This record gives sequence, structure tokens and C-alpha cells, in this order.
Amino acid sequence: MQQNEYLKTEYIGKSVIIRQCTDPSWINKSGNIIDETQKTFLIDLAGTKKRIAKKNAIFEFTFEGKKIMIEGSCIRYRSEDRIKKTR
Repeated sequence: MQQNEYLKTEYIGKSVIIRQCTDPSWINKSGNIIDETQKTFLIDLAGTKKRIAKKNAIFEFTFEGKKIMIEGSCIRYRSEDRIKKTR
């Protein structure tokens, strides 16, 4: 997968770790993404659902065995628009 292909992928159902965030209480929290809007992810953190703004964080995903860091500001689109807008 090429770098911009990671930006176009579907994130719902993926495991995620928040590596950097403007709110320090989020750093190194991990869970599964259960919903996505244009500006936020809804993450299941050990049974607790929390919403985080994409623009405030850098997320770590694992794709095909590789750990990939993605800046939330790069994926601030509705999932159906992301394919057209990320290049």
C-alpha cells in the first residue's frame, strides 16, 4: 500500500492508538474505531465510548503488519469524500 492509500482507507473497525494529542489525557490511549464523522472518531476504549477530534491528534494504525502514523488533520473529511480529496 502506498502512503496516500492509507489516507483513503476505511477506519471504522480498525484498532488505533493516539500517539500525540493537544489533550494530554488522550496520549497512548487505544481502542477500536466504531464510528467516524468528518471531524471526529468515536472510539471504544475498553467498553467506554469516547469521541476525539481528528485535527487534535496523531493516530497510529497497523496496516498489513506495518505501523503507520497519520495526522488527523490529513483525514478531516467524511469517509465517502476522503477518496476524492486525499492525494
